[in-house]
Amino acid sequence: MADFALRRRTMVDTQIRPSDVTKFPIIQAMLEVPREAFVPGEVREAAYMGEHLPLDEGRVILDPRVLSKMLDALEIEPEDVALDLGCGLGYSTALLAYMCEAVVAVEEDAARVAEAQTTLSERGFDNAAVLEGALADGAAKHGPYDIILVQGGVETVPQAITDQLKDGGRIAAIFMDGALGTVQVGLRRGDRLSWREAFNAGAPLLDGFRKEPVFQF
Repeated sequence: MADFALRRRTMVDTQIRPSDVTKFPIIQAMLEVPREAFVPGEVREAAYMGEHLPLDEGRVILDPRVLSKMLDALEIEPEDVALDLGCGLGYSTALLAYMCEAVVAVEEDAARVAEAQTTLSERGFDNAAVLEGALADGAAKHGPYDIILVQGGVETVPQAITDQLKDGGRIAAIFMDGALGTVQVGLRRGDRLSWREAFNAGAPLLDGFRKEPVFQF
């Protein structure tokens, strides 16, 4: 039988800490949350590999290093309320729930929503709710949010999403330019949202986060 607890510690020691992620809440969450419970059964043995894990429809569960560095860049506080867009089967939601006061997650696939919510509830994450809906719409009625985490590649972030940030709120997304990507973090101050580059990473583009094609005559 696989020793997933040992694999979890190894992941933290060989992938997370060497990526300069040292904040105690992130390290503790990644040691405590069983990633293998939040991945498709057929890739469970690969749960702690340092790579994206495939979901259906071209979606992925983000590489633990990328996810941990995004969490690190968001400067999460215990009283924060987070929006997790594209939560997959709920791993990122569980990490956020471990670190935040409450988490609202959004997924487009009904089966994925049900599985994520069931696993989160079974694991005692009662401060997390998974909703079915378009990722690009967010979950405005439960906002505004201190933290927004976008779980996949984007070319642009719709204003409908950034409008759901509180004043002082932070958002992290992987901006793709062809095959190259950069994680950027946005900070809202009043009506202004300023972005900064955090580190290089890539992920498949999410529906609803692509730029409209520009036609030239």
